Amino acid sequence: MNLPVITTHNIAELFNKEEIVLDTIKQIQKDFDMHGIELHFTGEVADAYRQMMQQLTEQMTRLLTYERSKLQSVLYRVDLSEKSLQKAIQNTPDKTLPEVMAHEIIVRELKKVLTRHYFKSLE
Repeated sequence: MNLPVITTHNIAELFNKEEIVLDTIKQIQKDFDMHGIELHFTGEVADAYRQMMQQLTEQMTRLLTYERSKLQSVLYRVDLSEKSLQKAIQNTPDKTLPEVMAHEIIVRELKKVLTRHYFKSLE
């Protein structure tokens, strides 16, 4: 198994295997739960990306407006670098900052899950 390259254009393709989706949702929930932010998932794998985008966009809007220090802690926990966030903002000028942040969080968490699955497959 080769570790796939994740881009804005192929995330939907990679985010289609139930095990990968569920693990990614769990990772997102775990990282946000550490900061007292609860995210809900209905279990509908086909709708997972939209559900997470909606909730994360709302949370990013709230954190940007009211809790900047918590936002920085969340981004640190997710391991989303300022450099990758700036690049994503430049590459998607038609999206709001909270939407870009939400998408990049999903991408980063998906990368963590895929990396974990990759190294498990080598055992």
